Amino acid sequence: MIPASVRIFVCTQPYDMRCSYDTLALAAQQVIGEDPRSGALFVFSNKRSNRLKILWWDRNGYCLLNKRPHQALFRMPVPAGASDSRVVIDGRGLAEILQGVESSRRRQARERS
Repeated sequence: MIPASVRIFVCTQPYDMRCSYDTLALAAQQVIGEDPRSGALFVFSNKRSNRLKILWWDRNGYCLLNKRPHQALFRMPVPAGASDSRVVIDGRGLAEILQGVESSRRRQARERS
């Protein structure tokens, strides 16, 4: 469980999931507008919402969580305004994102069976 004191930012623009620590840290700073070494979690997804990376700073270095769900997609939060580059969520919101939703192709195949 993530402590309630940890801030979680979701980047609303898609990112190339080949990006690594430094590129995502730069995006946290320039796009989201937060210090990537603040201890907050920064959530990034690709355009198709089938890949996800979470970046955070842990005392002396960056940590990166990758997730690629099997036949599912991530349901990313929608920003309040069209120009918003981030959405702030809590631990429950992150758990919902990480759970993912079944993709329509998987559901259609199961319904045909």
